[in-house]
Amino acid sequence: MDDRPYFRPPALDALLADATRLGFAMSCEDRTGSLLATLAASKPGGHMVELGTGVGAGASWLLYGMRADAHLTSVETDLAYQAVAADHLGHDTRVSFVTADAEAWLDSYAGPPLALAYVDCRPGKFHRLDDLIGLLEPGGLYVVDDLLPQPTWPSDHQARVDGFLAHLPERSNMLGTAATWASGLLVGTRI
Repeated sequence: MDDRPYFRPPALDALLADATRLGFAMSCEDRTGSLLATLAASKPGGHMVELGTGVGAGASWLLYGMRADAHLTSVETDLAYQAVAADHLGHDTRVSFVTADAEAWLDSYAGPPLALAYVDCRPGKFHRLDDLIGLLEPGGLYVVDDLLPQPTWPSDHQARVDGFLAHLPERSNMLGTAATWASGLLVGTRI
């Protein structure tokens, strides 16, 4: 089976070209993006969050799948990277870009329960997971990637991933499936 996506967000190639120009090597890969678009399409009217905008590859996939009445908040600490996303995707009224630390965003979020959370940074994945799950609506989706070794990982990162995966079964409020597919994924839902 050919698992390459058969659709592609219109802005993706330009986003990835800008990522290369900036030396940003951590963009969401296409198979993960295709899954994100599919999952976003399953949440009409949903409020979604992306923790870790990077240059906006993940956001472009989420927006591709989102319905007209859905909304995405994309959070990133690095203004230069997020500016690329805003340049290419900021015309879409369904997305809001927030330049902030993901932990600060978790502390201050006071909006409606989240239908989907895509986490591409440490907060919400390796720490503060319970806080993020608490923001999901029942049945809300939780997606993380980069659970298989990546060239961009620091030397101590495998221990974080191993600990994250080892403690998932202890969570009574989330059911999830880990997959050694794409960059290594976990898709969960709040129960």
